[in-house]
Amino acid sequence: MFVTITNCRLGACVAFSLPEVKRIGFVTQERPYAQTLTKLREAGLRPTRQRLALGRLLFDGGDRHVTAEALHDEAQKAGVSVSLATVYNTLHQFTSAGLLREVVVDSARTYFDTNIDDHHHFFFESDGALMDIAGNDVVIGSLPPAPEGMDVARVDVIVRLQGRK
Repeated sequence: MFVTITNCRLGACVAFSLPEVKRIGFVTQERPYAQTLTKLREAGLRPTRQRLALGRLLFDGGDRHVTAEALHDEAQKAGVSVSLATVYNTLHQFTSAGLLREVVVDSARTYFDTNIDDHHHFFFESDGALMDIAGNDVVIGSLPPAPEGMDVARVDVIVRLQGRK
């Protein structure tokens, strides 16, 4: 008689009877942190508890723009015990690894963007929200030459919006 093991390891379940062992298939359900774990490993980052938890909050819901403070609040509400300093450090590590883009709106406001494709932003001054603009919707005629020994890494356009008076 075969008995299915309910505590499957590494995504594979096994049915067995002594002395014979038979594989019956793979579990199709993905582990809760699988997408984030893969993303971190592909970026060369060690998947710590904090990185997994914050990465899941950032990447499991589609493209978004977050501040460190907003992500910290979201983590606290989700029961993730993490300091604001750890959130800042993790966001900067994700940015350095190419998982996020940093969007500096002004000297007091920085957002982190999960959309790392070529694009720009509308900034709504009334509420501080950002909205993506497709990269090909902005045409830049020319740029001055970069200083000696430097290359232009990227051009970020932020279009500031305010309500009509």
